[in-house]
Amino acid sequence: MTGYASVTHERGLVVECRSVNGRFLDLSLKLPEEWRGFEPALRELVAARVKRGKLELRASFGAADHSPAQVPSAQVLRQLAQWQADVQDSLPQSRPLSVAEALQLARSLAPSTTVDVDVLAAAQACIAALSEARAREGQRLADILLERIELIESLALRAQPLVPAVVQRQQARFLERWHEALKAADAQTPGATMAIGPQALQERALSEAAAFALRIDVAEELTRLQAHLQEIRRLLEQGGELGKRLDFLIQELHREANTLGSKATALELTGLAVDMKVAIEQMREQVQNIE
Repeated sequence: MTGYASVTHERGLVVECRSVNGRFLDLSLKLPEEWRGFEPALRELVAARVKRGKLELRASFGAADHSPAQVPSAQVLRQLAQWQADVQDSLPQSRPLSVAEALQLARSLAPSTTVDVDVLAAAQACIAALSEARAREGQRLADILLERIELIESLALRAQPLVPAVVQRQQARFLERWHEALKAADAQTPGATMAIGPQALQERALSEAAAFALRIDVAEELTRLQAHLQEIRRLLEQGGELGKRLDFLIQELHREANTLGSKATALELTGLAVDMKVAIEQMREQVQNIE
């Protein structure tokens, strides 16, 4: 599921989150080296809110949004002066620290508790904003899926009245061909069918026709298709983490539509099966984006 969010902290800390579609959670963290210690906590924050998708989280101090530098404490300055004296004792040729270098070192020596809290708070706010953006995207995807469900249901309703007529037509055609085969057998070997008996041949023909009708009957596939569509609609109305369950139901829809197409012996049913497959494939593409 796609989404983007950005949070800028009052001290100039910037956290960005962006996500694209993915079947599993693939998290990438872009952090300054001095913030690598935050990685486990950040991964835990993300995993608590996001379950699927390729997600990238960036954290840095904005170049143009720094708060005024704080004056280093006297204790920090004394520590820097002592270090400088020790270095110059060992390396007399070394130059003294500049004001900018002293301020940078003083900042690195400052307690990091505030920075820790700021980084985690900004990341949490950014992830929450990303979740809201993904929720809005998820609602749009749910609306698309509901439209496809209505389309497939309408195709199934159009197919249902065709099933009995197709079965009867194929059964009649089978019996006609059966009788033609018997006539051809009599023409080659006169009296061949009489040796078996007309009643037995008729019963055998009806039995074969019934078995063939069962093989091409798609009423059961249409019933299961309707049941899967109803379950998908129920899950979408229920909400929550649906991605993996919807993946499974889409596979079942594909199976039923494929069976419907393979059993279809009439052009009308074949066309309906093709339209169903197109709609189901469109649903599959969208379901991969849903968490």
